[in-house]
Amino acid sequence: MRKVALRNLAAHKVRLALTLLSVVLGTAFIAGSFVFTDTLQRTFDGIFANEAKGVDVRISPKEMRSFGVPLAVVDQVTKTEGVRAVEPSVNGPLVLLDAKGKAVQTGGAPSWGESYTPPEQAVAEPERFIAGAPPAAPGEVALNSGGAERAGLKVGDRTKVQIPSRAAGSSEAIEVTISGIYQIPSETGGFIGLLFEGKQARELFSDPTHVAYIDVAAAPGVDGDALRDKIAKDVPGFKVQNGEQVRADMKAQVSQALNFINYFLLAFGAIALIVGTFIIYNTFSMIVAQRLRELALLRAVGASRAQVGRTVVVEALVIGLIGSVLGLAGGVGLAFGLSALLNAFDLGLPTGTLTVLPRTIIVGLLVGLVVTVVSAYAPARRAAKIPPVEAMREEFKSLGESLRVRTLVGAVLAVVGVVLVAIGAQGTGGNAALTVGFGALALILAVLLAAPALSRPVLGALGVLVRPFGPIGRMARNNAVRNPRRTAATAFALTLGLMLVSAIGMLGASAKASVGVLVDKGVKADYVVAGPSQSQLIGLSLEIPAKVRASVPEAESVVGIRGTAVRFGEDQANGISPDGDLRSALNYTMLEGTDTLGTGSILVSKDEADEHRWRAGQQIELTTYDIDPASQGKPRKVPVTIAGVFEDTPLFNDFVLSPDLFAQVTPRNFQNNFLVLVTARPGADLSAMRTGLEAATENFALTQVQDREQFKGAQGQQINTMLAILYGLLALAVVIAILGIMNTLALSVVERRREIGMLRAVGTERAQIRRTIYLESALIAVFGAIVGVILGIGLGYGFLRTLSDLGLDQIAIPWTQLVLVLVSSGVVGVLAALWPGIRAARTPPLAAIADL
Repeated sequence: MRKVALRNLAAHKVRLALTLLSVVLGTAFIAGSFVFTDTLQRTFDGIFANEAKGVDVRISPKEMRSFGVPLAVVDQVTKTEGVRAVEPSVNGPLVLLDAKGKAVQTGGAPSWGESYTPPEQAVAEPERFIAGAPPAAPGEVALNSGGAERAGLKVGDRTKVQIPSRAAGSSEAIEVTISGIYQIPSETGGFIGLLFEGKQARELFSDPTHVAYIDVAAAPGVDGDALRDKIAKDVPGFKVQNGEQVRADMKAQVSQALNFINYFLLAFGAIALIVGTFIIYNTFSMIVAQRLRELALLRAVGASRAQVGRTVVVEALVIGLIGSVLGLAGGVGLAFGLSALLNAFDLGLPTGTLTVLPRTIIVGLLVGLVVTVVSAYAPARRAAKIPPVEAMREEFKSLGESLRVRTLVGAVLAVVGVVLVAIGAQGTGGNAALTVGFGALALILAVLLAAPALSRPVLGALGVLVRPFGPIGRMARNNAVRNPRRTAATAFALTLGLMLVSAIGMLGASAKASVGVLVDKGVKADYVVAGPSQSQLIGLSLEIPAKVRASVPEAESVVGIRGTAVRFGEDQANGISPDGDLRSALNYTMLEGTDTLGTGSILVSKDEADEHRWRAGQQIELTTYDIDPASQGKPRKVPVTIAGVFEDTPLFNDFVLSPDLFAQVTPRNFQNNFLVLVTARPGADLSAMRTGLEAATENFALTQVQDREQFKGAQGQQINTMLAILYGLLALAVVIAILGIMNTLALSVVERRREIGMLRAVGTERAQIRRTIYLESALIAVFGAIVGVILGIGLGYGFLRTLSDLGLDQIAIPWTQLVLVLVSSGVVGVLAALWPGIRAARTPPLAAIADL
C-alpha cells in the first residue's frame, strides 16, 4: 500500500506541487517568525554581552523614570568596607548632527550620550577604540563606529550635539570635536552612542544631586556577591545587582519586547496555517472523491479499510514532510526578507547572522506534518468506509453527510457570536476585547459550518453578475453551486484573509478619523512644531517656546506641551504640563473648579476623580518615581492641590501639572516638549508666520513646522506605515487563498473531465470552456470576499468599541477600500483560473468521454 501511495503521488505531479505549496507557505511563516526573533535575540545578547563586565556591584534606580541615584548614596557606598573603587555614571538622550549639519536619523534605535571614565579610574571594562583617542576635555566626544558611519563623521571632525532636555535659555547646540571612534562588539543597527568627558556629561545629563547609576569594584579578597548583599541592605529602594544580573536583566527586557513581536508574527503564521489547512483539507477531499473507483477496486481485490485509509495518510505524510522541509528553508528566506522590510522602514533594528535553533526545526516539521495529516485524516476515513460495489457503480458520488446538522450548528454559533460581540462592544479594556474575541471565534466557526448552505443562495444572487454571458454564465454559476462543500471550503480561505484586511482597514480609517476629529475640535493653534515619530523618545528642546515668542511677532500664543508621569497611589498615570496658557491652544471642558494652574496645583480627569473620589480644592499626594532619601527607600511623595476636574480627553490623558510641579517630579532627561502649539494673532499673515517659525526653529534638530492639516496628515502617515507592515504580512494568507482557488479549480477540471469532453464534443469552443472556468472562479472569489468583508466590518466595529477609552472614539468604514477589495477579488478569481481554464480547454473530447 505504501507503493500505491507513492506511485499515486508521482503520477499527479501538478496536484502534488499545488498541495505542497500550501504546506510550504504556512510552515515558512511559522519558521520565519522564530528565525527572525531568534536572530534579533542573539544579536541583542551579543550587544549586552560586555555590559557591566568587570563590575562587582551596580546600583541603579528601580524605575526608569526616576531621577537617578542620589550623590549621597555615592558617598555612602564609597565609605563601605570592602569597596575598592566607585564609578558614578550619567547618561541621557541627544541628537547628533552629521557632517552637513543635519540631524542623524536613527530609526527606532536610541541616540544616547554618557560619561566616559578613563581606564585607570573605571570599574567596568573600557571601550575598545579603533581610531583616535577617548575624550579628555569638555567639547570632545567619542562616537561608536556604527554611528560614525551613519553620520559620515571621522576623527577630527567638528559637529554639533543638541540635548533637548537642557533648560530653556541654554545654547541651542553644543559644538563638539570627534576625538575617537570606539567599537561595540555586535552590530547595533541605528544606535548612536557618544562618550563625553565626565564633568561635561554631568552638566548635560544630570542635575547637581543625582547620577544615573553607580558601578562598584570589590577590594581584593572580598566576595562580590557578599558585597552586593551588604550594599543592598545599606541602600534600600534601589536595584543592587552584580554584573551577571545586570546583563540578565537587560536580556530579559529585550526578550519581553521580542516576545511581543514573536507572538505578533506567530499569529499571522497561524492564520496562514489555518488558511493552508483548509486548502489541504479541500484538496484531499477532492482527491478522494476523484479516486473512489480506484480505492473501491483496491477494496474489491482484498485491501482492508485500514489499508485504504493508510494509503491516503501516507500521501499526506510525504507531502507534509517535504512541505515542512521546504517551508523551513523558505522561513529563513522570509526572515531575511522581513528584516530587509523593517530596515527599509528605518526602524534602526540591529542585524546579525540568521539564527536557526533546533526548536525552530522541530516545531516547523511537527506543525507541517500534523496539519497535513489531520487535514487528510477525515477524507481518508470517509474513503475507507465507502462500500466497494457502491463506489464502482457511482463514479463520482459526492462524499459527506447532509448539510442540515452543520448548518444548524453554524446558525447557533452565529447567534452566540453576535451576542458576545454585542456584549463586548458595550465596554472597554481587556475583558471587553476578550469577549469580542470569543465572539469573533464563534462567528468564524459559524461561517465555516454554515458556508455550504449559505453559498447556494448567495451564488444564486451573484448569478446576476454573469447573466450577460448567457448560457456560459449560467453554466459557471451552476458549477459553483453544484458542490457547496468544495465551494465553501475554497472561499473560506479568502474569507478569513479579507476579514482581517477589512478589520485592519477599519482600524486605520477609525484611527485617522479619531485623530482628525481630535485635532479639529481640540486644537486651536494654527501651527504645530513637532518632531518625526522616531524622535518621540528624544523630544523637542525646552527652549523652542521662548525662542518663538521672542522672534515671531505674528504669534499671539505659544504653548509647549510636555509629557510626564506619576503614580496616584499604586496606579501609574500619564499627563502633561503646559509651558504657556493652555486655554489659548486647546479646547477642553472643565467640569469642576478652575483650569488656572497655580503653584503646586493639578488638574485631573473625571475618570481619575471618580476612581479616587477626589473633588476640586482637595489636597492629595502624588507618588513620584524618585526615592526619598529620608524614608528608607520609599518613593518620594509630593503634596498637591486639585484646582479642577476636566472632562476626559486624549489631549491631556490623566492629569495636567503646573510647571513648578513638572520640574519637581520629572527627571532632567525627560524634561522636553513633544509638541509646541502656536496660535496667530487676529488678522496675522499665516504665511509670514510660518516663515518666521521655520527661521526660529531651524537651529533645533528634528523639528517640523506643520499647519493643522499637515499635522493630521503626519499622524495618518504613521498609521499608514504601521498598516503597511500588517497588510504585507496578511498578503501571505491572501496568496495562499488564491493558490487554493487555483488548486481547487485544477482538481475540479480533472473531476469534470468527462463532462468537459462531452461539452467539447457537442460543439462548445475552447474559449467558452475557458470562460466558464474563469467565471466560476470569479463567483467563488467574490462570494468569499463578501462574507469576509461583512464579517470584518462586524468584528472591526466590536473591537473598535472596546478601544474607545484609548482615543479611538470615531468608527469609520473605508468604503472605497472595501469596494476595491470586492472588485479585486473578482479579478483575483479570474487570474487564479487562468491555468485551470487553459487546461480544461485543452481536454481532448473523445479521450475524455472514453476515460473511465
